[in-house]
Amino acid sequence: MSSLIEQMQHHVSVRDFEPTPLSTTVKQQLIAAAQSGSSSNFVQAFSIIEVTDPVIRDEIATISQSAAYVKQTGTFYVFVADLYRQATLLEKAGQSLAGIQNMEALLVATVDTAIAAEDMAVAAESLDLGICYIGGIRNDIARVAELLGLPAYTVPLFGLTVGVPKTRNQVKPRLPQVNQVAQNQYDIHKATDLTQYDQQVRDYYANRGTKQQQTDWSTKNTAFFSEVRRPAVASFLKKQGFTLN
Repeated sequence: MSSLIEQMQHHVSVRDFEPTPLSTTVKQQLIAAAQSGSSSNFVQAFSIIEVTDPVIRDEIATISQSAAYVKQTGTFYVFVADLYRQATLLEKAGQSLAGIQNMEALLVATVDTAIAAEDMAVAAESLDLGICYIGGIRNDIARVAELLGLPAYTVPLFGLTVGVPKTRNQVKPRLPQVNQVAQNQYDIHKATDLTQYDQQVRDYYANRGTKQQQTDWSTKNTAFFSEVRRPAVASFLKKQGFTLN
C-alpha cells in the first residue's frame, strides 16, 4: 500500500488543537494544494478566506457551535463556492447571467470547492497536521456571508480548521465496500443491508477512548435525517442570485 493511501485511511477529524499558529510557508503550501485539484471546465469556482480577525472568528465559532476548536487552532479557513468572478465577466460582456444562476452551475461550484478543501486536508495531514470540517457555519449562513463581506453568487459552504493536534480520536469504521460500491447498476439490497456494519459501529462507539455512546450507524442517521436542517439555506441561495432551476 502506498504511504499516501495509508495516511488517508488513518484520517480522523481533530477537535483538540495546540494553540500553535501555522507558518506562512505552511499556509502557502496548503493553499497551493487546494488550488491544484480538478475543476470542471477549469472554472475554479471557489474562494478561500482565512479568518484571522479574532472578533469574526469568535462569532463564527459561536454560530457553528464549535468554539473550542475554531478559536484554538493553527488557522481557520472558510471555503466559498464562488461564481462572482464569472458573473462579473458576463456583465462586462453584456451577457445574461442565466448560465451561472441555475442549479447545475451551483453544483459545479460546490464540487470545485469540496475538491479544493479535500486536497488541502490531505496535504495538511501529510504534514502531520489535523483538520476538521465545520459545516456548522451554515447554522446562520446569511450572517457568516455578512461577516465575510461575500457578494452575490457566492456561498460559504464550510469552514476548515487546520492545526497541530493535541489529541486524536480513533479512526471510525467506514461502510464496507459491499454496501457502497457496485458494478454497472445500483444494488439496492447490498446498499441497505447494514446489520454487520451497525454492529461494527456499535462496538466502536462503546469502546472508543472518549465520549462512549450506545448507538449505531443506522440509529444516528435516522435521527439526523428525521428533521429538516438549516431550512434558511435555500432562501439564502435565492437571495444570492441562484434560481435553483
